[in-house]
Amino acid sequence: MANQGAKKRKEENKKHMTNLRRLIIASNIIYILVRMLMFHSSFTWKHWVGLLVTSIAYGFPYKQLDSMAKPTYSDDGELLDGGYDMTTGGICGYLHDLIYITSFVQITSILSGKFWWTYLVIPAFGAYKVTDLLKGSLLGGLGGEMEDEKSRKKREKMEKKASRSKIIKTRNR
Repeated sequence: MANQGAKKRKEENKKHMTNLRRLIIASNIIYILVRMLMFHSSFTWKHWVGLLVTSIAYGFPYKQLDSMAKPTYSDDGELLDGGYDMTTGGICGYLHDLIYITSFVQITSILSGKFWWTYLVIPAFGAYKVTDLLKGSLLGGLGGEMEDEKSRKKREKMEKKASRSKIIKTRNR
């Protein structure tokens, strides 16, 4: 059975994207039903803007994940790759986080508009990652941290010990 892994990944990605779509639709329906219908007397233009913002915030990461999950086929229609593994971290994990944070903000903003402040987590995390990246590249380019005398001597001793040939004692009979 050739390409079993690719077929399995294709099915997993299809199921995963279906679950994400259900989450987005459920969050929007709950927001519309509860906020617009039950609390219609306090529904203002700000809530329309909030619905628009969350729709855009769902759209970008979902489209990106959907394009990553698409399988690739050869010219004759044979499955070559099942798509990107959606369980990995990195950019895929960040896109999932955007969807989950947006869902949280949308649902909890029904209770209070102060939950919109939760969106500040996203740029704060981005700033943290950028400063981490800059710190690593700037310090790495300048030689990193200075090594004190004691740790330098210890490192040299360990390197010298590691470079010595090992003597194997055997018994002669």
